[in-house]
Formats: sequence, C-alpha cells, structure tokens
Amino acid sequence: MPVYHKLGQLPHTRHTVFEKPGGGLYYEQLFGTIGFEGTSSLMYHLRRPTTVKEVLGETDLTPKVAVEKNIKARLLRGFEVLPQDDYLAARTPVLVNGDVHVSLAAPRQSLTTYFYKNADADELLFIHRGPGTLRTQLGNIRFEPGDYLLIPRGIIYQIAFDTADNRLLITESFHPIYTPKRYRNHFGQLLEHAPYSERDYKLPTELETHDELGDFVIKIKKQGVLHELLYPSHPFDVVGWDGYNYPYGMNIRDFQPITGKVHQPPPVHQQFETKAFVVCSFVPRLFDYHPQAIPAPYHHSNIDSDELIYYVDGNFMSRNNIAAGHLTLHPGGIPHGPAPGAYERSIGKTGTDEWAVMIDTFRPLMLTEAAMALDDGAYYKSWLEPGL
Repeated sequence: MPVYHKLGQLPHTRHTVFEKPGGGLYYEQLFGTIGFEGTSSLMYHLRRPTTVKEVLGETDLTPKVAVEKNIKARLLRGFEVLPQDDYLAARTPVLVNGDVHVSLAAPRQSLTTYFYKNADADELLFIHRGPGTLRTQLGNIRFEPGDYLLIPRGIIYQIAFDTADNRLLITESFHPIYTPKRYRNHFGQLLEHAPYSERDYKLPTELETHDELGDFVIKIKKQGVLHELLYPSHPFDVVGWDGYNYPYGMNIRDFQPITGKVHQPPPVHQQFETKAFVVCSFVPRLFDYHPQAIPAPYHHSNIDSDELIYYVDGNFMSRNNIAAGHLTLHPGGIPHGPAPGAYERSIGKTGTDEWAVMIDTFRPLMLTEAAMALDDGAYYKSWLEPGL
C-alpha cells in the first residue's frame, strides 16, 4: 500500500470544472482498481484519454508450456537468456501458472518507439543489472540495480536504460501486489517492526506533460494477447494527478532483515504479498545468537507451495555451486533444505552476504519451453551424498 502522492496541477475539488488557461477543459480520469473499492488516482489530461485512431494488429503471448505437472527440483541458468534489443521481445517467461508469470529479460535497448501497458497484471520488475529511468504517464522514477519497480496494471510506460548490459527478473501478477498486511496498521501505515518504511519508497517525480498530436503506438497486453493501437495524441498528457494508485520503487538494500535467537522462518524476509504468492528478499544479515544455533535453514516440506529463488549476488550459504542469475525451483510435495555440507558448515558462522529474491506460489508452477532450455538437468540430484 503506497502513500498518498500528487504531482502537477489539480483543481480544488474533484469532479468539478478544471479550465485550461487558454480556454477549454482538462479531462478527468479515475484510474482505479477492484471496481471502485480499491486504490485509485485521479488524472487530468490535456485531451480525452478514450480517443483511439486505429487498431493495428495483435500477437498471442501465451507462454509455451513444456512441463505442466512437475515434481523435480530445477536449476535454471538465467544468464543464458540471450540479450535482445526490444524490451518486450526480451521478456522470456520461464515459470507460469494462472496467478503469476515469472520472466527473465536482458533488453539491450531502451523502449522509445512505442508505449506499453499491461492490462492483465501488476508488474514487479527486479533490476539485477543496469540503471535507468522508468517513464510513465504519472511521472518518472530513476532506478538502479537492486530496485524493485512496482507498476500497477493499466499504467502506460516506457523504460530507458543507461547501458546495454541489463538483466531483469519480471513478475506479472494477476492479483494486486501489496505490502504485507501484518506490517501495516488499520490506517495503512507501515508499523515500527516492518523491515522497511515509507521513507524507502521511490515515488514518481518529473511529471512529463506532452502536448503533441501525431501517430503514437501503444502496445496493450490483454488476456495474453498484445494488441497494437494507434493514438492520435501523446499518451503522456497528464497535467496533474493525485491518489494512491501509481508506480513506485524500493531497493533491496534498504530491506532491514529480522533476525532471532534461532533460525527464523522465510516469512520474516517477506517484501510483497498477493492472494496467490509472496515475494521475499534475502539480504546480508547477522546469524542467530543461540550458542548452539544452526544458521542454515532446517529441512522443510513445500506441501502447499512452490518455492522459486533468484540469486542476485554474494554467497548463498544454504546452497552449493550457485552463481548470480541462477534460479532454483523447489516444487510442492517434497521436502527440500540445505545442500550437503551447508548445514554443518554454517555452525559457528556469524553472518551471511547473500542477496536473492524468493517467490513462493500457492499453486504449482509450470515450466515453459524456454525454461527447459535453461535447466541444468541435474539439480534434483544435488542432495545426494557420495556413495548414494
């Protein structure tokens, strides 16, 4: 749940006459969620946001599933996803279900020749490599490696990268993405024991207001199909807005880990939640302070969820032979835990320098054809000890 925010010019009272200096009216648009009950923002446009000049075509983006029912632990070598120039073409879905699509991407070029809107899902971009600027109709956000960028469904945006070496983990959620409810009071403010605060949010600034006519292409993803529409005016024509429904960011380095006397369960690492999955951040932290503590995680069964971990940097203490860009999948139905030797070697250690993003889904994940091309094929045997 973000904070109230506003940019640009606003009338004193909503749903009232708001005149342009040279005559005529600004056009008000309610940008809301869950009917009229969820978070919303009010925008004021130079021109009607409903004007469409032409529908040019469509492309089916349905992921090609290779393994629908999976019991095998997997390791995907994420950096083997080849870089591509176009931002949308670079997005490679690897793990999907009816609630969430997880993709890897290595776009080389900024998105400048068209605009993009995801009308199906909230997008959570984790920036692994490459600084830049997220440009939206509600303002711009500078980003850097380690940033999460939460882009609510329906936001029109472009993305500008400062370099050609960019790596993204992209989560498309078909349910709204929120901060964890247990970290908020009934007013919506983050509580004192939350692992981050509103001060850590990267809010939109630098509202771009373009008064331009011409041919502007917006690619809109709806029901898994990418529709290409031609608009007669620039979509960034908002002169002002206010509310709670807007893109924002925060950096994984600002996450303040919760530690304890003995090993704490994964929910203490939680950063975001939905009805169908949670997102957690693993960051450098002090280990447990019981004199006989075993810092490595205990073995546990994923009976009700699949666990996906995307490795960002550092030395992940519970695994062997893990590198940046690797992605592991521990499916529901079988137990998993630290790799052989990790349990024992963690004893007496005082801390860890690991960085990783974890996504736990409450419904099984399916592997795409692209995922199978990245699969090392042997990870499920990594718990075998010599002689077995």
